[in-house]
Amino acid sequence: MLITSKTNTSFKLWKSLKIKKYRDQHGLFLVYGKHLVDKALEANAVLHVLTSDESKQGTHLSKALMDDLQQAETYFDLIAVCKKVNHKITSSRILVLDDIQDPDNVGALIRSAAAFGFHHVILSLKSADIYNEKTIRASKGSIFDVYIERRPLEEALLEHKSQGYQILYADAHDQGMPQVSALMMLILGNEGHGVSEAVKKLSDISVRIETKHVESLNVSVAGGILMHQWRV
Repeated sequence: MLITSKTNTSFKLWKSLKIKKYRDQHGLFLVYGKHLVDKALEANAVLHVLTSDESKQGTHLSKALMDDLQQAETYFDLIAVCKKVNHKITSSRILVLDDIQDPDNVGALIRSAAAFGFHHVILSLKSADIYNEKTIRASKGSIFDVYIERRPLEEALLEHKSQGYQILYADAHDQGMPQVSALMMLILGNEGHGVSEAVKKLSDISVRIETKHVESLNVSVAGGILMHQWRV
C-alpha cells in the first residue's frame, strides 16, 4: 500500500509525533535511519516502519509525505513509529539529571550511561524530553538500553538513600574525587545553574573534576568522565 494523501489518518498521527504534546498523548515517538530503526526493532518497540523506497519493506509513503516527517538536516528514508517501552533495571550505578535542558546533552549522557554501566537514569520533571528527535539521535539508540524514569528528584533520592545508595553531585567549585560505595547515584546539574540547592541538601558529597585553563566542562563531557571513573 502506498500512502500519498496528507489527510490520511495514520499519516496525520505520525506527523503529530514531531511535537512533544502528541508524543505524550499517544505514547508514541519516531526514530530515524537504519541504525536507530534496528535498535528499536531489537527492543520490540516498533509499530510501523515507514519508507518511500519501494525496494524496502514497510509502509510506503510518497516522497512528499516522507519530506514532511523529516526533523534533521540529514534526510532519512527509513523511519520507525515506536511505542514507549521501558523495562525496569536494577543498577548499582544510577545517573540523575537535574533539569538538564539541552536534548543533545541528555542524549549524550544516556549514551555514556549505557557504556559505563549506569543502567538506570532518572530525569527531573524539567529535563529535556528523551523522545525528542535530537535526544534519541545523540543517544545513538541507547534510550533502548537503559531504564529511564522521569520523576521528582527529591522523592527519588530519598527512596534510594533508604536503600543504601551513596549520593554524589558534580560541582565545578567543590571537592575532588571521593571514594564511592558499591551503590551510588551521580547527579549532574543544569547547564547554567548546576545542581539545585534542594538536591544538594539530600546528597552525601560533591565531586569535582580537576581542570586547567577552563573553569568548567560541558555537562555531557563531565558526566562521561565521571561515569568512566566509576564504571562497572
